Amino acid sequence: MKSNLLNMALCLSLVCLVCSGLLGGVYALTAEPIARTNAEILKASIAQVLPEGGEISNAMPLEVGGQPSEYYVSRDGENVLAYAVKSTVVGFGGPLVLMVGITPDGQIFNTSVLSHNETPGLGAKCVSDVHFMDQFKGFDTKSRNLSVRKDGGDVDAITASTITSRAYSLAISNAVNALGNIIGE
Repeated sequence: MKSNLLNMALCLSLVCLVCSGLLGGVYALTAEPIARTNAEILKASIAQVLPEGGEISNAMPLEVGGQPSEYYVSRDGENVLAYAVKSTVVGFGGPLVLMVGITPDGQIFNTSVLSHNETPGLGAKCVSDVHFMDQFKGFDTKSRNLSVRKDGGDVDAITASTITSRAYSLAISNAVNALGNIIGE
């Protein structure tokens, strides 16, 4: 068979068609398990940031930091125990997505990182540095400044990860502000 432009174009088209079919098949096989895993991560994250014992509502739309997001309400009968707000900001390595638990009086109950692309060993400590994560538990947003100490706030930054620490604090602040707009504070 003589090599010419038509043969090369047909061969390349055939290779592209086969690769596209394989890629589409792999996507079809993995889409449902990936969606199921993401839903489980979200559910676990919501449970982690809310007090135990409440019934958790379905997702409700909310704009957080200028981006579409969602929040959940934990109720014990008619009493609201807390809110879980999903907040996304840009960290050092890209999107940093948090679930923030907020009590009706504006205190942070707990936080959980849903996803991040921060630098391993530095910014990625936002999911493993216990001191950093625990400082937000019970954080009173009405009497304390939710920014890093370097910027005049009350948050201890992760060593060598000021940008990630600022993003984490901003995500929490955005969640508190967005929720305040919803519940009228």
